[in-house]
Amino acid sequence: MFSRRHPYLFFILVFSTLITGTMITLSLLFTVGSKSYEFEFGEKVGVIEIKGVILESKKIIDNLKKFREEDSIKAIVLRIDSPGGGVGPSQEIFREVRKTVKSKKVITSMGSVAASGGYYIAAASNKIVANPGTITGSIGVVMGYTNFQELLAKIGLVPVVVKSGEYKDMGSPVRKMTEKERNLLQAFVNTIHSQFVSDVAEGRGMDPGKVEKIADGSIFSGEKAKSLGMVDRLGNLEDAIEWAGRMAGIKGKVSAVYLEDKKFSLKRYIEGSFINNLVNRAINSNLYAAYLYRPGG
Repeated sequence: MFSRRHPYLFFILVFSTLITGTMITLSLLFTVGSKSYEFEFGEKVGVIEIKGVILESKKIIDNLKKFREEDSIKAIVLRIDSPGGGVGPSQEIFREVRKTVKSKKVITSMGSVAASGGYYIAAASNKIVANPGTITGSIGVVMGYTNFQELLAKIGLVPVVVKSGEYKDMGSPVRKMTEKERNLLQAFVNTIHSQFVSDVAEGRGMDPGKVEKIADGSIFSGEKAKSLGMVDRLGNLEDAIEWAGRMAGIKGKVSAVYLEDKKFSLKRYIEGSFINNLVNRAINSNLYAAYLYRPGG
């Protein structure tokens, strides 16, 4: 009766109900389909993926804690496919892995590349597995920027800077770097480099002097890295999972579980894709400023 008297209102009501129902269904699918990991019976190996440029550490640290505190997870595999990234995030993840190895075995599986900051993190684990052709190493620190002083002069732009201290605009792209500034930055880079070498030596149980000899920024294949003592075995992800399970005492088939985001966010996905695209463009164009751990650095 209502539909005959008010056909337009009836249509709007039905359409709104369908839209609302669809949105609720999709939300439930994303919520249910993206649970942290399956709570099945039996002992398992937890896998944490570290992909792309290392810009933040919170997610990786949270995942390490979850697996560390879950009794059914007997060992952890870090799947690293990263060229490196920021100093701070790499060091934070390194520290959390070092905490984790005290209670559970952690094996690193290197993908196509696990260099610089990626190797920094790997060095914290109990053992490292790499493919023969994995790109790894690049133990070193680099700081760089582009100077636009001459370009600005050609187009008639004169930069004006007001600063509170002598070094406040150090690294400015609009003027030449002074010798004092260069020495200060070199000392800073050397300090970070020493931290890198020290942590690798600690994590790998290697002599710091031996690490220092290979810490010139060179990259190595997985095969070469193994001969240098930087990697323990050659193999793929499945080999690493199997090894981790056996080291943890798992009998029979070794099963792996992955942690995923609890809630799907279209906004976060779009923003993440956009940021990753910008980072990749910056790296490919050699326009870097804060990525101190990177291949060839």
